[in-house]
Amino acid sequence: MSGRAKILLLSGSALAALALGCLPAGAQQAPRAGLRTGTPAYVAQPPAPPEQPLTPATPDPQAIRDPASLVQGQPSAISGRQPPRASRPLQPPALRGTTQRQFRPPQPPVAVLPAPEAALPPPPRRRRASAEDDPWAPLGLRLGAVTLKPAITGSTGYDTNPQRSATPGTKGSVFQRYDAEVEVQSDWNVHELKGKLRAGYMDYFSDRNASRPDAEGNLDLRLDATRDTHILLESRLKLDTQRPGSPDLNANVQGRPQVWQYGGSAGVTQDFNRLQLTLRGSADRSDFEDARLTSGAILSQKDRNMTDYGLRLRAAYEVTPGFKPYVQAEIDRRDFDEKTDSSGYMRSSDGITGSIGSTFEFSQQLKGEVSGGYQNRRYEDNRLKDLRGFVGDASILWSPTPLTTVTLRGTAQLGDTTIAGSSGTTMRRATLEIAHALRRNLTLTGFTNFSRTEYEGQGLREDYLNVGARIEYKLTRTFAIRASFTHERLNSTAVGSDYTANVSQVGLRVQF
Repeated sequence: MSGRAKILLLSGSALAALALGCLPAGAQQAPRAGLRTGTPAYVAQPPAPPEQPLTPATPDPQAIRDPASLVQGQPSAISGRQPPRASRPLQPPALRGTTQRQFRPPQPPVAVLPAPEAALPPPPRRRRASAEDDPWAPLGLRLGAVTLKPAITGSTGYDTNPQRSATPGTKGSVFQRYDAEVEVQSDWNVHELKGKLRAGYMDYFSDRNASRPDAEGNLDLRLDATRDTHILLESRLKLDTQRPGSPDLNANVQGRPQVWQYGGSAGVTQDFNRLQLTLRGSADRSDFEDARLTSGAILSQKDRNMTDYGLRLRAAYEVTPGFKPYVQAEIDRRDFDEKTDSSGYMRSSDGITGSIGSTFEFSQQLKGEVSGGYQNRRYEDNRLKDLRGFVGDASILWSPTPLTTVTLRGTAQLGDTTIAGSSGTTMRRATLEIAHALRRNLTLTGFTNFSRTEYEGQGLREDYLNVGARIEYKLTRTFAIRASFTHERLNSTAVGSDYTANVSQVGLRVQF
């Protein structure tokens, strides 16, 4: 080979070596097949894109489990053999504060399908609270389905004539009065129980003989046998005292003898559409306490004790829901314990009464009941002529405004007496009461009462009148202050029986 040829061969080898050493970084070695097909041993790759700012890449889960995989397969001057512990994959660190237990237990398998909504029982209904008319009224004590409303009142006052005596110059006295009462009202779906009992006592400091009790009450029970049949049970009680100047006390007595009146009745009511029939039987008892004379002797009043038996039939027809007129017939027997009284007269008698009346409620402003009729009484003693006269009852409630209430009551009845030669008494009474609420808890009431009692066959007549006013201030539902003033006057045809009295009192009422 010539020298020029050697120089060219060395130059080509140098260029080839230079080319191999200057290959770009992305150049890859061509497969071996290229050598056999005549392709060049190295293939040039396109230039790499410009460098971008480094951003965190999403780690590969496999790389997290085996960090050695990140460097495997890449050219490095370090030996390609795996480290001694590379065959053990790395475990992720345990998280602190966590647990591997399940928070909810697995649900049990459903064995029975739930019932549809239509088959489920309806939810319980809450009872609606009734609108309260008086926010100052007592709530009462609940005993099952019965509500009790007890109350007590203590009062202090002054009475100008404690004995209601006609003697001029009668001294007055300071007194202490005590009252206790209870109201009963049931809240049953059927049947009804209601009533009221009041008892009081007046204690005069200067005249103990004038001290006296008084009481009044009733208790009624209605049993609903069917929708149209009702059983009525009633009881009543009244305690009063006789004044020393009464015509039936023909002597000077000490103190005030007591008079007990009590009884009951039972009946049944049957409805035939708008027609209502009521049959009721009753028994009432009157007991008179013996009087003590000023001389110390005892005046017996057993001849005045008697029992009254009665039977009443009423037919009522409901013309409108607020107007129900009726007709009523009644027979009764008054049977005295003693065959004859202190004057030798047989006082037992039979009576028959016929009356008409009506209950009405034209609106919330006007409602009540009015009845009137005629009664005839025949006595066992022929010397006593029959006692005849008008009888009736009236009770009317009128509310012209929501703050004003007018109450009118009236009664006419025939009574008994022990005055010699007199068949009995004819008594008429009327009461008017007007109450006005100055505020919801402050009520002012004015009242008047007039009665006339005539003794048949004797020309004896007594006219009684009282007029007064009272005020009630309700501090709370429990406490109330009451004050009243009453003027009383009696005019009698009997000489020495007239009297006048003024009573003032103030007290505290406690109600529950």
